[in-house]
Amino acid sequence: ATGGRVETRLSRRRLAVLAVFSCYSLVNAFQWIQYSIVSNVFAGFYGVSFTQIDWLSMVYMVAYVPLIFPATWLLDARGLRLTALLGSGLNGLGAWLKCASLAPDRYPLTLAAQAVCAVAQVFILGLPSRIASVWFGPAEVSTACAVAVLGNQLGTAIGFLLPPVLVPNTPTDIDLMAHNISIMFYGTAIVSTLLFFLTGVVFEEKPKYPPSHSQAVLQTMPPEDYSYKQSIINLFKNVPFVLLLISYGIMTGAFYSVSTLLNQMIVTHYKGEEVNAGRIGLTLVVAGMVGSIICGLWLDYTKTYKQTTLIVYILSFIGLLVFTFTLDLGYLIVVFVTGGVLGFFMTGYLPLGFEFAVEITYPESEGTSSGLLNASAQIFGIIFTLVQGKLTTNYSPRAGNLFLCAWIFVGIILTALIRSDLRRHNVNSGIMNLDVKAVPVDSPVEPESTTLKIQSAL
Repeated sequence: ATGGRVETRLSRRRLAVLAVFSCYSLVNAFQWIQYSIVSNVFAGFYGVSFTQIDWLSMVYMVAYVPLIFPATWLLDARGLRLTALLGSGLNGLGAWLKCASLAPDRYPLTLAAQAVCAVAQVFILGLPSRIASVWFGPAEVSTACAVAVLGNQLGTAIGFLLPPVLVPNTPTDIDLMAHNISIMFYGTAIVSTLLFFLTGVVFEEKPKYPPSHSQAVLQTMPPEDYSYKQSIINLFKNVPFVLLLISYGIMTGAFYSVSTLLNQMIVTHYKGEEVNAGRIGLTLVVAGMVGSIICGLWLDYTKTYKQTTLIVYILSFIGLLVFTFTLDLGYLIVVFVTGGVLGFFMTGYLPLGFEFAVEITYPESEGTSSGLLNASAQIFGIIFTLVQGKLTTNYSPRAGNLFLCAWIFVGIILTALIRSDLRRHNVNSGIMNLDVKAVPVDSPVEPESTTLKIQSAL
């Protein structure tokens, strides 16, 4: 930038950055759910209770809460590339540690390995909105964020599908069970290592030119104007963001709880259907991936953040109610359908929350707002999983699901109270006193008159 003029254009590298991030985020999500969807198998293999197996999922949530503040500080202070390398590197380290836990007396080691993967997650979950904003233009940003979140969702889907197939329940042959688990663990470790090296090759801090007017404004602000502590304070003073923080935590925490306990819910009513429990989980998440993409495209087209978020929240509530009251009818096909409907809206909500937060908190850091949203989700996820698990065990899956329904209804009310102030959209639209000229995408020729005159840095 010279003389208050900043060139804007899109980089070809942005697609590779998005693809690599989505892949290692996928592997991290796969490692989160790979124990829970065959909880009865791992409980038998390690000789532990279902609650101890549930902790292999909940450790992801527990680790996130205390580490999110140093992780988002690191993202803001040291940048995107280092954060990405830490996420992918720790993901691979945790995967290799699991390979060393292939014995019935090594539950503590597999828990420690899962804890390493949980730390990796802290450096992963807050990146979708940062990658989308730093690398993608205003017409793509919501779709890019949805694709980045989709990688994590796809990992959960594969985590539902593959473990029941790779690790069938063979309680009379522990050696065969250990062999089957080793195939899953070693395969994951090899893929994680490859993705770590790809991250080192592909990731750069930012493109040569800012991709949007809002990014150009942020890049012209002096570094000394930014304070991580002040950014946190600003976010908690932002009432719409605080309302979104709670409502996002409720919805995403409910999704984490349903995912963790799905195997127990299904086998309670359908004995011996571990593989179909995984397929139902797959249906739930794949439908959610479709929902995420549709919502991302819709937001890029309409910018109706609050309206879309509220409608999806209400439909998620209805979907969970229908799922709850049809779970015990005795027809698995009905559970597949209701699980798919629930997943379409509940999982489709995840990128909506990220993008809505960025819009109402601009110019605060996307990593900070996303980190706080995810911290809220982990806290609610821990509480919901423990309470729903207890209700499911002591009473029935219906009691646990109705508990979640009550909380999601609270989330609907909070979402309706959010005042929508689309700050980033206003900057990109030139509403906030910015003199903007159009920029050709991926032009091989240096643009002569493509400039952005920063008349006001907000």
